[in-house]
Amino acid sequence: MNRMTAFTAAALIAAHGTATAAVPEDVIKASFYPYADGAPQHEGYTPGMHVSADNVDQIKDILDPFTYRYVKQGWYEFDTTETFPMTLHPNYIEATRQYGDQVTLSDQGVIENFRAGRPFPQEPDPDDPWAGTKLMWNFQRSINAGDSETIYPFWWTFRNANTGKTERQIRFHWHFLNWKHRTIFEPENIEPNPGEIFRSIYSTVLEPFDLANTQLLIYRYENDLQRDDGWLYLGFQRRVRRLASGQITDAFLGTDAMIEDFEGYNGRISDYNWKYAGTQYILMPYEKHNEQKVLDSEPAGDRDGFRFIAFGGKGNCFPQVTWQLRKAYIIEGSPKDPNHPLSKRLIYQDAETATLPLVVLYDKKGDPWKYFPICKTHSDYHLPVNKGKGVALDDCALFFDEQAMHCTTLQFKSSINAEDNRPNIFTVQQMRKKGR
Repeated sequence: MNRMTAFTAAALIAAHGTATAAVPEDVIKASFYPYADGAPQHEGYTPGMHVSADNVDQIKDILDPFTYRYVKQGWYEFDTTETFPMTLHPNYIEATRQYGDQVTLSDQGVIENFRAGRPFPQEPDPDDPWAGTKLMWNFQRSINAGDSETIYPFWWTFRNANTGKTERQIRFHWHFLNWKHRTIFEPENIEPNPGEIFRSIYSTVLEPFDLANTQLLIYRYENDLQRDDGWLYLGFQRRVRRLASGQITDAFLGTDAMIEDFEGYNGRISDYNWKYAGTQYILMPYEKHNEQKVLDSEPAGDRDGFRFIAFGGKGNCFPQVTWQLRKAYIIEGSPKDPNHPLSKRLIYQDAETATLPLVVLYDKKGDPWKYFPICKTHSDYHLPVNKGKGVALDDCALFFDEQAMHCTTLQFKSSINAEDNRPNIFTVQQMRKKGR
């Protein structure tokens, strides 16, 4: 049962003496209910159609250039489904209604006067030079992991994209915790928090043997101008070492991903220049897990009978999920660091949930490099514990390096719950204790 009461109408009236919404209802409707007046349509596209090389040209306008190219080359094909709403948790929407008109940006692009909810629910203004930055703040302060998320089992599989041969598999246990601005689980802010941590990520490698007990801990701070802190425990060295700032753009444990790539973008907003590049209806991998036609046979013996999303296509690299036509904001991010390996991060942000289901990367020369779709499932069609959580739940992901013809596929079981993510597990001391 959800016990969060901070943003109920009664609490708000008690705190502010009024129930008058600060953000107009038409703004709330446009931001959180974009399909209330009907699903998007496009000439040549019919929900339920199977997209392949034979018909992809007729819907080229509603595909990102990477997906279009892969389908056209015969590497990938997929089914589509009707556009369905993924309405977020009512507490998060209510927090936006009450506080969404108070938020501002500093002259350095740092969020100010923020309490909870979506910081900038208004439609992006093409004439606003900060529009892209505001959209990225909407992502960072979204409920992408529902305040508190556990992912286990979590399998990362390395594959040769030419042959489909599996080269290696790393099995993880991951934890995510928001310390501040929480709307699903009590309390709104976890105390004590003297370092003013906004969010923590902690992971442990379970297999293979040579990497077992490798641990990663990341702190992101409330002040976006403060650099993240990260620590890595290497089991074979039996010691914790601090991550250098440049390591977030190195290949993570030999995968096709950087730490900065986690969840679509796992860096500070201030590390990039962000440009709003328009709004588009585009096909994105949104699905209902329990209704997918094809699921993997793994993980064997799962206590909930859960099955991973399957992968297929070229090299068995591509997620076998339904895609749907959804409203997206296009954001172009260019790193401020001249030594960064990217020239551009092109993001298709889902307008309804502010999450990042589709990200493509360009190398230093500006050539296409990596493709990162993140499958999103409706939380009501997944594990029973996730029902009613109002989260666009991560369900699978792909890191595809088209220059190296190599991919890392991510299969996992996500649980939105507070019990598994107590603050004491997100500490360097816990890393050392676990490593002994």
